Amino acid sequence: MMEQAIATYREEASELLAELESSLLELEDTPDDDDLINRVFRAMHTIKGSGAMFGFDEIASFTHEVETVFDMVRNGKMSVTKRLLDLTLRSRDHILALLDASAGSGEVDRSQGDEIIASLQQLLPQAVGGGGEVEAAPSQSESGEAEATEEKTWRIRFRPTRELLLFGTNPVSLINELRSLGECHVVAQLDEIPLLDDLTAEHCYLYWDIILTSTRGEDAIKDVFIFVEDDCDIKIQLIDSGGLIDREDGYKKLGHILVERGDLSVEEMQTVLTQQKRFGELLVEQGIVDPEKVQSALIEQQHVKAVRQERSAAPQADAAASIRVPAERLDQLINLVGEMVTVQARLSQVSLACGDATFISISEEVERLTNELRDTALNIRMLPIGSTFSKFKRLVRDLSQELGKEIEMETFGAETELDKTVIEKLNDPLVHIIRNSIDHGIEMPDVRRAAGKPSVGTVCLGAVHSGDSVLITIRDDGAGLDRDTIRAKAVERGLLAATAEVSDKEIYSQIFAPGFSTAQKITNISGRGVGMDVVKRGIQDLRGTIEVDSVRGSGTTITLRIPLTLAIIESLLVKIGDSHFVLPLAAVEECVELTREDVEAAHGRNLAIIRGNLTPFISLREQFEIDGDRPDIEQIVIVSVNGMRIGFVVDFVVGEHQTVIKPLGRLYQDIKGVSGATILGDGSVALILDPGVLTQCAEMAEASLTQ
Repeated sequence: MMEQAIATYREEASELLAELESSLLELEDTPDDDDLINRVFRAMHTIKGSGAMFGFDEIASFTHEVETVFDMVRNGKMSVTKRLLDLTLRSRDHILALLDASAGSGEVDRSQGDEIIASLQQLLPQAVGGGGEVEAAPSQSESGEAEATEEKTWRIRFRPTRELLLFGTNPVSLINELRSLGECHVVAQLDEIPLLDDLTAEHCYLYWDIILTSTRGEDAIKDVFIFVEDDCDIKIQLIDSGGLIDREDGYKKLGHILVERGDLSVEEMQTVLTQQKRFGELLVEQGIVDPEKVQSALIEQQHVKAVRQERSAAPQADAAASIRVPAERLDQLINLVGEMVTVQARLSQVSLACGDATFISISEEVERLTNELRDTALNIRMLPIGSTFSKFKRLVRDLSQELGKEIEMETFGAETELDKTVIEKLNDPLVHIIRNSIDHGIEMPDVRRAAGKPSVGTVCLGAVHSGDSVLITIRDDGAGLDRDTIRAKAVERGLLAATAEVSDKEIYSQIFAPGFSTAQKITNISGRGVGMDVVKRGIQDLRGTIEVDSVRGSGTTITLRIPLTLAIIESLLVKIGDSHFVLPLAAVEECVELTREDVEAAHGRNLAIIRGNLTPFISLREQFEIDGDRPDIEQIVIVSVNGMRIGFVVDFVVGEHQTVIKPLGRLYQDIKGVSGATILGDGSVALILDPGVLTQCAEMAEASLTQ
């Protein structure tokens, strides 16, 4: 179970590091935001405390140094500066490297960690005399005001779940961390320990009452339990504060303390008070309260009398109603739901063939439940795309500093949801696009000012739902694409004929050709002609499309259309001879008839006049060399491919179909124009077609015939 706890820590720490980076970048814009400063501190405190608990001592000791600096920022003894943020971001990267190295992935340059710590220590206020770069805010004592060091006393009941030890957590470590906050008394409660025959050695049956006097406040106490708060019942009450106790007897009676804690009812207290023995002794003799609880209440009474501070109880926050599930289990669930959809389709087909009303009714009910189950399962895997957007703020910040440019990043639609797998596969294409926007698009500040632009450039990244897809837009206000230069380079490489008349979109699409680059020199960011072809291939692998629009001098906009999920899609089922094929419904615009007269009027060219426009088409029967007679009236399925209308000729259009995508085996992975397969209700297999690749194959075949 310790291995599971360590794996959980690594996952939690990775999420906290992502949150830390996001908070630091926000803090750069609003350095006086106390909430952001506290978020940064709590993230580092959790990484440190949990790291020490699970044996990540190197991470804990390094993070402690960074946490110390931000503790001073939190207490108003230092200001947030660009230098501090740079070092903290480097610290975040070093912690991530240590985390990866602990899992056997990569090595760590520990000298960098030492350098970061030394630089951070130079920022501390005491380094002022030594010439350190410090922007320290004056403390309250320096300004002549009283320091806010009021001691308060807290009552804490720490009741872990029975399974806490199985998660690798040691409660003693948490209690010892509480002791470090101030004067502390701890009493273990034993009343839930079962008889030996019923005892499970791995379970925790103890819980603890802690009386703590500290100047640190409630947040510091909560920070101790932050990593285990979902696995414990923790009650924190502020019971004593300076100046509130004026009674001659000094503090509450023993009975009142027990009633407040919930260990004794008011009725039981009144009954015992009528007797002539000491209250605590009577409670224990009559078995009303366990002796440990009486001892704990007496310790609280004595503790508070010594400190003489009091305050009312603070409410306990509700635990988050969420659970963590491995991605593999979700993938398995989606696969099972896909099989369910296939079986349901077969059930519907069989019930209609039988014609039994009861059977059909049951089939329709199963179909309704299956659809709800499918939608629910897919929604479980949906994540807001903002989790990916936040990563690119750091990319923009670092690259703009490296290139000497001033760039701001704007985002919108961060709440737009996409399948987890799609988001993961989008990362690399988006990195390439944003790097190109920064390097090729945004000009240097002096160039922008000379052109009448603000010196600070903008890269805007956004997402919005569009039907069963998401439109992701990457827009910059840079120099835009040079149409003539791109065309000349394409002609030089043989990608375009010198006399060809092509639209701007077709010219701009040349940047996605492998090895294409117009950069005058090679840098460590771009210029080698790799990247944008990777972008196009990555988007095609997601069954998406990519479009480029640019205005010279004003900027470039790249739009990605990505399906919401890769598991189940809405499609159009078509038939050619005895074979079935599937086309993604999102790309289909309309279906029209193709008669023999239409074919003869084209004089051997694959062209048809549709709604007054000449539309090229591809005969799938010829493309796949399917034998058999063609029907007198065929169907043309009009599909949008990279902004162009292309027709696919089939024998029959069967109708809409809910397609569960199955990957092809290794022997068939290189078949062009086929992206997968699906199982139909009758058990037969239908191939899922890729309209973009089929169009490219047809264009290449036609070009070879004309040469």
